[in-house]
Amino acid sequence: MASLAIVLIVKNEAYGLARCLEKLSWADELIVFDAGSTDNTVEIAKKYTPKVYQDFDWQGFGIQRQRAQEKATADWIFMIDADELMTDQLQSSIQQVVSGNDQTKVYAIPRLSWCFGDFIRYSGWYPDYVTRLYPRVKAGYGDDRVHEKLRFGSELSEQRISGDLLHYTYRDLEHYLVKSAGYAKAWAEQRAERGKTTNLMTGILHGIGCFIKMYFIHVGFLDGRQGFLLALLSAHSTFAKYANLWILTKTIKPDN
Repeated sequence: MASLAIVLIVKNEAYGLARCLEKLSWADELIVFDAGSTDNTVEIAKKYTPKVYQDFDWQGFGIQRQRAQEKATADWIFMIDADELMTDQLQSSIQQVVSGNDQTKVYAIPRLSWCFGDFIRYSGWYPDYVTRLYPRVKAGYGDDRVHEKLRFGSELSEQRISGDLLHYTYRDLEHYLVKSAGYAKAWAEQRAERGKTTNLMTGILHGIGCFIKMYFIHVGFLDGRQGFLLALLSAHSTFAKYANLWILTKTIKPDN
């Protein structure tokens, strides 16, 4: 029988970690890889698995996921985040894949997000397929700081499986703003390292385009007030990415 490792990378995830881990006890390996939490994340994780590791040298999400994957020995990897919840249907689908052990495929999972009091079924958010289930020795992650994607060769094909992965994205507006600011900073740093520049007008146009796409093209208005708020906030976050890049590459730094 093929085996499965479920892997999490975490930092200060005490709020929802126990709820996530409670649904994962059926895995052959459960690995929690911490990036230096200052809350009781590590203590919570140790209640559910002995395979808890720490690495304080944060180099971005891609590298951290790969470091976590290297702690696994199972045939298959399922990568999950602490703010996500496994449904029974998804568990069944994963078990079928692992049992079949067809290592010529990686698998994408539909993700359904809860945000500001409701599940978001439009706005371009659902089904938000994420490729998370894959043979350990044939796929992995690169050095992307943010918005990391699974990397695999042409000998593997991607297939979709059924069963939603529930994603509890933001607890409140402060959580959204802090989290989106972190993503914007990482995105700008990554682009700057690659020699990219921008201007504020580009950021404005991308922000407007983001709102139009989410609210009108992807019928975010069907998500009600949550859809309107998300479109506005996403437009702001999009502008913030480009504003960050402009500040990094085009403004004069003060003398120390």
